[in-house]
Amino acid sequence: MRFRPAFAIFCLAAALPAAAGDLRREQDYAEQIQRQLAAGRVVWLQSPRQPFLGLYTDAEKSDNRNAVIVLHDMGGHPDQSPVIRGLRAALPKHGWATFSLQMPVQEIGASFDDYIVLFDDAAARIDAAVAYLQQGGAKRIAVVGYGVGAAMALYRLSTKPDGIMAFAAISLPFGDNRLPQAQSLEQIKNIGLPFLDVYAEFDVAAVVDSAWQRRMAAKDNPVYRQIRMEGEGHAYQHDDNLLIKRVYAWLTLTANEK
Repeated sequence: MRFRPAFAIFCLAAALPAAAGDLRREQDYAEQIQRQLAAGRVVWLQSPRQPFLGLYTDAEKSDNRNAVIVLHDMGGHPDQSPVIRGLRAALPKHGWATFSLQMPVQEIGASFDDYIVLFDDAAARIDAAVAYLQQGGAKRIAVVGYGVGAAMALYRLSTKPDGIMAFAAISLPFGDNRLPQAQSLEQIKNIGLPFLDVYAEFDVAAVVDSAWQRRMAAKDNPVYRQIRMEGEGHAYQHDDNLLIKRVYAWLTLTANEK
């Protein structure tokens, strides 16, 4: 039976509690992306709460045994420019298939703390993406998260690293919320995977001010590395290509060491 995503999301939006996020906003993104998509293909997956959109792009000049799950920042979508679209375009050229996911979103103007109630749904979406990639033959799967997408991935990987061989966090944010999903420093301590922690010199204060704390939390992880991108802000608009080069170089090196 053919899945009708717009209708299904509309029905679920009326039936699910606020913790499900802004499903109308997800629907709008999905419709926009499907009208304008220039590379890759749309894949619909199912989380326990709702169906969600992903954008899959095959690796060039290689099989798809190496794959990266790409997670956007707060309020974003899986083809957002420049960082997410840049990763989707560049990584396949270097032997990595990409699967960029629509993560749960809140209404415009929501804060980081407002997003924490969505972290369990986000973890379920990562689970669904891992299963999809494994079924397609992927043997090495990494996660690259940006902003809140990185925090969502950190939460999932700290309790369930299954299926993931490496994790790159770009501009990983911190909050003051006491919910277990928000305890980022404790979560970092539980990460034993190769872990790239990238942030910008002029990033948001919560990212810059916690850089030392993140390094200390990861001190027992011998495959943790932190990089500060000089001259950049949170949007990485000065030279997003350099950020992407750092990510794929690290991914390739990490894969070769496995």
